[in-house]
Amino acid sequence: QVYCPALRERAMQAALRCGQRLEQGVYVAVAGPSLETPAETRMLRILGADAVGMSTVPEAIVARHMGMRVLGISCLTNKNLPDCMAATSHEEILDQAGRSAAALGALLRALIPNLGG
Repeated sequence: QVYCPALRERAMQAALRCGQRLEQGVYVAVAGPSLETPAETRMLRILGADAVGMSTVPEAIVARHMGMRVLGISCLTNKNLPDCMAATSHEEILDQAGRSAAALGALLRALIPNLGG
């Protein structure tokens, strides 16, 4: 298990204090830098992916091998459903990331003071 259960629980508690809802699931990392095709999306869903991204996993693996406790938090910026494959532009993804920034900041402000120990 790469991600620390205790840190995950602290993140969930911080989200509750902020009035936010966090989801837990299977994150699959892909090389990128391109968006998934409908066929790739279907394949990743069959393999159990709940979310797909181009970051997080390599860094998490290295950190864990170094003995660090690891917590992964992702802001999903592109709804990629196999039955709804409307084209998404890079600008739309950046716009969604901007809208997610305030919520992520609030979550981190609630979480970071409680990471010790």
